[in-house]
Amino acid sequence: MSVEVNGIAHIQLTVNDGERCLPFWEKLCHFLNMETLIRNDTTVYCIGSRTGILVRSATGKPDQPDQPDQPGFNQNTSGLHHFCFRARSKNDVDAIYSFVANELKANIVHAPEDGSHFAPGYYSFLFEDPDGIRIEFNYVPGKGHFGGQGRLAPDGQGPADQYDEHGLTNR
Repeated sequence: MSVEVNGIAHIQLTVNDGERCLPFWEKLCHFLNMETLIRNDTTVYCIGSRTGILVRSATGKPDQPDQPDQPGFNQNTSGLHHFCFRARSKNDVDAIYSFVANELKANIVHAPEDGSHFAPGYYSFLFEDPDGIRIEFNYVPGKGHFGGQGRLAPDGQGPADQYDEHGLTNR
């Protein structure tokens, strides 16, 4: 048995510079038609657009393990490479890019570009919040890897064994 997920329910981020990051994230979430559910000196939590984003300031203190078998887990120091929101069109990616670049003045890692080496029709941009957390917005037409020329389509190449800046490849 398997279950197909329906997007991201919520993401929780811990940031070092809450004074700069909390307003940044709240403004970005509002632009994405999300509403603030929680706001205080150390936390902002916005929901809508079929997801939730909770951002809180790091306390600097180690957390107690959630589970006895996870003695090293510390929510205040966990790492994140990036996360990606799925847009409904290339135009949406471009509109979000314009907002992020012009209104939020975010550090843009790369402007909207073709990334078909990752998936057929992949189109995305990547930026950073004030703490350096990377966020991507992408659009992949149709069923992406599950349809057409996708790797996991009925006649596709199947899983890749390598992944890097050049995309998905096999040795």
